[in-house]
Amino acid sequence: MDHIFSLLRKPSKIINILKQVFSVNSHCISISSKNVVAFSTEIDIDDSTSRAWGSHVYIADLNCPWFVHKILSNSVSVSVLQWDFVGDLLLVGDENGTVRIYKTKDHLLNDWTLVLQTVLLGEHILAAAFFHCGVKINLNLEKKDSASYLEKFQHVKFSSSVRQFGGHPANGVLVLTVTGMLGAILLPQPISQTPMIVATESLGSSRVFIKTADICYGKNGHFLLAVNSGNIISPVQCYKVQVRKVEEKCVITSQSVPSFFLFEGGKDTMMEFMCKDPRSEVTCLKWVLREDADSLVVTANNDNGSCLQIWELREKSLPVHKLLCGNETQYFNTVLWQYQSNFQYNHKLVSIATSKLTILNSMSCGYIVAAFADNSLHCLYRDSLKVISSTTINLNYRPGDDHSSKYLKLNTKIKQIDMSWLGHLLLVIDTEGHLHLFKLPPQIESSTPLTVPYVTTMLEYCLVTGLDWLDLLLAMRPGMLDALCERFTESFSRQTPAVQQFYYNQYLNIKISLYRLSNQGTSKVNDLTHLLMLNSISTAFKSLLRPSEVSSHDKSPADSLANVIAEGQSDVDKVLMHLEAKEFTVEPSALQSLQQLIQWVADLALNLLARLPDSRPSVGKPYEILRDVKAINTLRELLVLIRIWGLLRPACWPVFTKSDNSLDVLALLFRLLSRLVQNINEPDESLIDECCLLPSQVQIQQLQPSCNNRVALACPQLSQQILPLHLEFQTEPECLSNVTDSINNQWVDSIRHIYLGNKPRVVKQCVRCGGTAAITPCTRTAAIRAWNQRWLRTCRCGGLWRIHTYT
Repeated sequence: MDHIFSLLRKPSKIINILKQVFSVNSHCISISSKNVVAFSTEIDIDDSTSRAWGSHVYIADLNCPWFVHKILSNSVSVSVLQWDFVGDLLLVGDENGTVRIYKTKDHLLNDWTLVLQTVLLGEHILAAAFFHCGVKINLNLEKKDSASYLEKFQHVKFSSSVRQFGGHPANGVLVLTVTGMLGAILLPQPISQTPMIVATESLGSSRVFIKTADICYGKNGHFLLAVNSGNIISPVQCYKVQVRKVEEKCVITSQSVPSFFLFEGGKDTMMEFMCKDPRSEVTCLKWVLREDADSLVVTANNDNGSCLQIWELREKSLPVHKLLCGNETQYFNTVLWQYQSNFQYNHKLVSIATSKLTILNSMSCGYIVAAFADNSLHCLYRDSLKVISSTTINLNYRPGDDHSSKYLKLNTKIKQIDMSWLGHLLLVIDTEGHLHLFKLPPQIESSTPLTVPYVTTMLEYCLVTGLDWLDLLLAMRPGMLDALCERFTESFSRQTPAVQQFYYNQYLNIKISLYRLSNQGTSKVNDLTHLLMLNSISTAFKSLLRPSEVSSHDKSPADSLANVIAEGQSDVDKVLMHLEAKEFTVEPSALQSLQQLIQWVADLALNLLARLPDSRPSVGKPYEILRDVKAINTLRELLVLIRIWGLLRPACWPVFTKSDNSLDVLALLFRLLSRLVQNINEPDESLIDECCLLPSQVQIQQLQPSCNNRVALACPQLSQQILPLHLEFQTEPECLSNVTDSINNQWVDSIRHIYLGNKPRVVKQCVRCGGTAAITPCTRTAAIRAWNQRWLRTCRCGGLWRIHTYT
């Protein structure tokens, strides 16, 4: 369990005084499937005087966690933070019964809006869970070595929690309060004007006090709840809860299922624990899995330490009495809780974390992480509770700390922990609101360090499921990058063409993020980023084409263009003679709005041909766009489209600075690319000579690097630092800086390829690649609006946007 970083707040002398007077005990933390963390603290991070006491909820991306954004300042302690499955909605519940659901505004990470709010009067929100969407993908252990993704990863039959008309899964949340009341909130559909639906029901036949509880999902669409009053002699009660939508109402039904007492299993161990201190209490219940769980972790504390127990729900055959079955021996099958194992420690347990995903349906896979009052973390096997690894958070003094801040740090304790969705990172929040990040052992092969086959399988799992893979990047060893990229590429190349086409953009994003971790991967990152943008522009341009009425609808204009390009014609004007002019006609106003994209395509062709004389076939299999026949042919197709559209609207033509005004640059580029594609591995000398003359014939505009102005955790500099890093909120660490020079000190919009000026004041910036974009795009035509909408949710690399202000 390597300690990656500690993210601290500037020390303040007033904190100790306030802490003695107020204590709202509000420290929660939750990581989404997009690796965005939500956490709550007692002190406002942005307030240097530390006078804003209360409960403050913050949002940050794990790749740049120092940039935090406050979405809520609450006078009541926040008790629950919960993300939905896709990481878009965040639920915030407090001790006054207020339930708030937030989402990003315009998909910006540091701009959130309140979707809905409801209040359960007089209640204290204890636990919450969003409705399950009914999609579950597991790794097929029997075919984990199969080359096909369709065989390696299987869709497991799993029902959605609430279904609407037509079986469509509903979006909503189930909450539980300390008085045993259930609340179901059905969110309105985005396109409908119907209000939210709220329903309440008692968990049991009577309302009872509940101190600790946890919720998991059943495979038939129901919820499983485990609750306890905190009394160690009270039973751990389990309930099966079903939520249904009937017409315009929500109906909750709760049914009691087998429960158990802690003394039923491991009696000697529990009695020994109780004899040390009769004031023992149950402090935490946690399902081992969030989906279709049959195992439960129960923890108890007293003044002498803590005890963890694993209980598993098993089917058992019980003999029927002879008076009831006659002479024949009969058995009755029932489901009972059985004690499995226990773990004791001489300090109180503070928090516990279990796996969020069921990658394998195996009890021996995965683990449980427990945090104790002595600031120690223990990673345990979830079946035997044997220790895999353990560590202690080292609260060293920072340089410049005064006496009061030293006293403060001596009293800092772990408050809560949470695990990333893939299970490779553990995030800890302490009593001062500081964050600490740790690496965890692999989920499946927990006894060995990360291996290339394991990481490849996990990247393929992210490719198929759409999960974010940042935690995997931070947990990898730098020395395995080359072997990993080669294995991942070979695995993807063995898929069927249909599968490759479907996952191609996500595949490129994963490869780009891998090469970005290497100091020698800059050229590969640029080539793959250019390929991704080239394919996106090609798709956007071809979507504007419409077949004419007289032509056959069996073949689209894009197919006709591809067939003509495949013939190898090197004269662009002769290519036009084989195409139907009406099929490639586009409105002139739309062409004018696409001029910046047309200019980028021409600049890319110029830059590639200018690089050809210095390019040599390299050893191994690193990607180079100059050696990609498909990419070069795509570029040739776009040059033909630009040629046609330039005849319709000369203003949309790319602009060149030429030494000879009579030079036809587009025709020259098409001819050189056509000759290159004929022998792409060993171009002839005459072609290389012409490419050498190209910079003297036309001025070549350099393309903007794809990783400019990037300060992030997932970078090559991380492996060169002494861990743990000591970071500070709202301050970029200089040790992780990877700033490259921009073109003529000008910032370029990485999506629209227009200049934004010399360090514009406010831009959208990607939290993963550092790419920038204008906040208010120009939407003159439908074509450019469609292009802007393509990148509204995420950057070209798949990272989230955030508003960045340059000072």
